[in-house]
Amino acid sequence: MTGTDAHAARSPLHRLGRNLRNPFALSYLALCAALLVWAIVVNIPDDSDAALAGVVPLMATAPASLVLLPLPGGAWVLIVAVVLGALVNASIIGWCARALTRGSRPDATR
Repeated sequence: MTGTDAHAARSPLHRLGRNLRNPFALSYLALCAALLVWAIVVNIPDDSDAALAGVVPLMATAPASLVLLPLPGGAWVLIVAVVLGALVNASIIGWCARALTRGSRPDATR
C-alpha cells in the first residue's frame, strides 16, 4: 500500500462508510427512516402544535439527536436532528458489531 492508499483507508469518511455497511446499522437506519416518515405523515393533517409524533423518532435516535434539538427553527430542525442522530448511532452500532464479530482474529483489522 502506498502512503496515499493508507491515508484514504483511514479517513473518517471511509470508516463511516465501512461502519454503515453493516446489516445491523442498515436495519437501524431503515427503522429510523420509517419512524421519521411516519411522524411527518401523522403531523401533516394536524395543524395544531400539540402533536407529539415527532418525539418517537427523536427518542429512537437519542442521545445524538437531542444535541441538535435546541436549535431555532421549525420542522426542518427536527428532520436534521433525527437524520444526523441516526447516522451517528448507526455508525456506532456498525463499529460495535464489527468489533464483536472480529473476535480474537489478529488479521481482521481491515
